[in-house]
Amino acid sequence: MMSIFSSGSSTTRTHFERQMKAVQQDVLRMGALVEDSCWLARKALLQRDLDAATAVDVQDKLIDQLYHQIELDCVNLMALQSPVSQDLRLLSALMQLVRDLERIGDYAEDISELAVKLFPYGELAVIDRVGLMLDRCRAMVALSLEALSNLDLEAAKAIKYKDDVVDSDYDSLYKILVQTPVLPDGVEPVVLMVLVIRYLERMADHATNIGNRVVYIITGKRH
Repeated sequence: MMSIFSSGSSTTRTHFERQMKAVQQDVLRMGALVEDSCWLARKALLQRDLDAATAVDVQDKLIDQLYHQIELDCVNLMALQSPVSQDLRLLSALMQLVRDLERIGDYAEDISELAVKLFPYGELAVIDRVGLMLDRCRAMVALSLEALSNLDLEAAKAIKYKDDVVDSDYDSLYKILVQTPVLPDGVEPVVLMVLVIRYLERMADHATNIGNRVVYIITGKRH
């Protein structure tokens, strides 16, 4: 795995870089948990898997713990280690990036909770299209983490174009759902599915934010 931090020669610098790399590893570990939560949310929604929905809730607590630990570590490095300007840029970007990861994890948990509420109802006709939208979002999250891990500038820049497709999914699905005739089960399943696609759209936005932050880490320029 490529490090996003340059090498130094002094003992102090080496110790600082070791701490920075530990933060990087924690960010990627948090990202792996978030990506897995997205997969579990998919199982909950499309396969009506209650165990998957429960697992998302458990995993979200681990994600939150890592999020707070990473933030604390970044603040301590800024306050105690007198980092140079490039280090401050990296730490700042990582702190913003883990907020995006935490929010994606929250949306995965929200979707799994909505999936449980949808269990008693019959499947809506749009479920396959919602599943495709969810898979696009999962792919965006995976690509954003790959871009971070490998410092892949092209992958980081490509994420925003994938977001355009998800936005199109949202618009078309929303129109279909709001025009759905009242079902025997009432309007609740339609309302719940509208919330699902809204959370997916927001999830994609945060994956796009991560891509932009990776661009900033690599180039020093806002994307």
